Amino acid sequence: MAARLFVIPGSHPATTAALMLDFKGIAFDRTDLIPVVSKGVLRAAGFPRVTVPALKIEGERVQGSREISRALDRIKPDPPLFPADPTERAAVEDAERFGDEELQHPIRQLLWWGFKRDKDNLRSYSDGAHLGIPVGLAVKTGGPLVALSARLNEATDANARAALIALPHLLDRVDAYIADGTIGGAEPNAADFQIATSIGLALTLDDLVPLIEPRPAADLARRYVPNYPGHTPPILPPAWLPEPAAG
Repeated sequence: MAARLFVIPGSHPATTAALMLDFKGIAFDRTDLIPVVSKGVLRAAGFPRVTVPALKIEGERVQGSREISRALDRIKPDPPLFPADPTERAAVEDAERFGDEELQHPIRQLLWWGFKRDKDNLRSYSDGAHLGIPVGLAVKTGGPLVALSARLNEATDANARAALIALPHLLDRVDAYIADGTIGGAEPNAADFQIATSIGLALTLDDLVPLIEPRPAADLARRYVPNYPGHTPPILPPAWLPEPAAG
């Protein structure tokens, strides 16, 4: 089965797609792309949109982690990414939607807010990537791309502060999905992979670790992405940070 996954190093939805391919036992080639430049590459590769993850598999082009989860279950049904029971499947789809539409972007905004202040932190998120040029050179010359990426992701002070205000509630939702058995069970599903990668990425920001570590969400991330690449030392203003959850 021929498969090629186009990613931006460090991207949590792209990591979700890679985990699902591994879960299915589908070998794939990976193409690492530079942010912003990626848009033209994806268009040239025949994809209708300019976002990652983008997957070529069996002659198909599929974009988006949720679209990829369904395509993979259709192409290779076992092991399944969604439960057969309709009620259980609806719960997993709801959690997957939450991970994609609500959890993912605030964490992305916090990351790019940090990159605006110190683009050298980008280097660790590209560990092991093959960008066509040395990673160090890409980071050294990448100031304009970082600024544009931050602007495209609306990584403003106001949005970073809003993301931090929302984070405890978002983590409560993750913990609730774990508590009711929708995610975190014996066998992973699409929502496990969707949510764990966002939490794993969040844990690469030292400022967010105290907010996440006491929670079941942290255990979920350690289970599926124990070595998420990247590290951002403390960079957020302490006055912006919410209080960690009790106990």
